[in-house]
Amino acid sequence: MTWCLRLLRLAFSAVVLGAVLGAGAATASEVRDDLGHTLAFSQVPQRVVSLLPSLTETVCALGACQRLVGVDTYSDFPASVQALPHLGGGLNPQIEAVLALHPDLVLLASSSPALERLRGLGLRVLALEPKNHADVRRTVLLLSQIFAADAGPRLLQRMDADMQQLVRELPPSVHTLKVYFEVNRAPYAASESSFIGETLQALGAKNIVPAQLGPFPKLNPEFVVRANPDLILLSDSDVATMAARPGWQSVRAVAAGHVCVFSLQESDVLVRPGPRLVEGARLMAACLRKYLR
Repeated sequence: MTWCLRLLRLAFSAVVLGAVLGAGAATASEVRDDLGHTLAFSQVPQRVVSLLPSLTETVCALGACQRLVGVDTYSDFPASVQALPHLGGGLNPQIEAVLALHPDLVLLASSSPALERLRGLGLRVLALEPKNHADVRRTVLLLSQIFAADAGPRLLQRMDADMQQLVRELPPSVHTLKVYFEVNRAPYAASESSFIGETLQALGAKNIVPAQLGPFPKLNPEFVVRANPDLILLSDSDVATMAARPGWQSVRAVAAGHVCVFSLQESDVLVRPGPRLVEGARLMAACLRKYLR
């Protein structure tokens, strides 16, 4: 319900955006990034470097993939970006290689240490780092404002419709399911406040990791034993190692074999807060449906 209401509000904003910007390649717009830095655009950027996979995927979902001239090491979707120059990680990109591409826009995570250096070298940098569903929607509309005025609202409408369909297909018993999502074997978990946790909430499942612990907290393994989830979702991990943790043999999900392990490719979908959020929700929904009582 929360997902739908938020998207309805954004749909109205999107209509306003479309009316203001109009159609066509040229645009006159001003946007503010996650750090409060304002950039003005008199025309659509032609040579774009994206140094965060979720931003790369968003640019392509908006139909502007052909404007990308370079991406970070981990950007691998859609397949067409694999042929582009890969410029290192978003935290430590190859600065000289970025400069050599003569980009007129660099998309970069707001937490990247390279941000100020890139700006200091005269590059136009837009700092964006979506961390939750609201961030994803805001990022879609912001990049849509830069690249294509009507593509963002259409994308959000499709996401909304697909998400509603997933929710309708799940039986009411999903609300009784206590779920633990592990993103790393440390173990790091996805809490209620993470975008993964928001997806689980939208689907109706109960996340055992509360929001107050932060989006992706490192847990004491005993926490999971005490919470005793019905179902465990793992982002590509070693199930045997997990089951060998002290006390975990008694965890309801482990004892019953109610564990979903996602492949590396599926994990990429699940851990990137971008336009494939609903595809990630579909993977989670399939797991929930498999183990519902």
